[in-house]
Amino acid sequence: MSSHRKPRAATPFTRRAVRVGLFAAGVAGVATAVPAQAAGNGPAKVAVASDHVFSRANQLDHTESKDSFTIRQYGKVSAANVRNQANAVSSGCSADDACRSVALSFQIVTFAGEQTRLNAVNLSDAANKSCTGCQTLAGAYQFVVSTPTPLTLDSAHRRQLADIHRRLDALTRSKVPATDLRTQADGLAAEVNAVLKDAVDKAPKGDARQDVTMRRHLDGWPPR
Repeated sequence: MSSHRKPRAATPFTRRAVRVGLFAAGVAGVATAVPAQAAGNGPAKVAVASDHVFSRANQLDHTESKDSFTIRQYGKVSAANVRNQANAVSSGCSADDACRSVALSFQIVTFAGEQTRLNAVNLSDAANKSCTGCQTLAGAYQFVVSTPTPLTLDSAHRRQLADIHRRLDALTRSKVPATDLRTQADGLAAEVNAVLKDAVDKAPKGDARQDVTMRRHLDGWPPR
């Protein structure tokens, strides 16, 4: 993780994402399914999901930890545009009085379709700004579930995911060292993946392949 980053060219989408994150005090989410014209088949749905976690620690608030755990379930769609993002910033603290900023975002998206067009973005960014000795950690975990027919998570699977969510909340706000935090976050992600795979295995089968894809992006974390 670098203490000094070159300015990045801001796209309209990036500017919107940052504004939403700040407005919602660190956690923002958007999920819609809008009609689109499908050639020869009339209207079809397009799924759009965006989740963003933003944390900032500074001299006024030395520790800030935020997390998000969202489940977006769509029916049959012709296309899906999903974005998951975690940003953490530490600024203006000293080695004797260091800051800690943690942002974790877990996003689950399910959709159905034989030939669904998918555009998935999963990213994280951690930045220290004049913050010697600060811990600045950002992690984005994205789970995309594709099935031939719509998947509805049953109560048992939802209870399992709710339990993982509670443990993610506790972990994010804990004071465990960064390396341990990374290991435990990866462990929770593995549990989510296992729950979703079990749900898919028990779902009705179709001609198209059923799949659970996990994407993981970490920034600012120390090496194992």
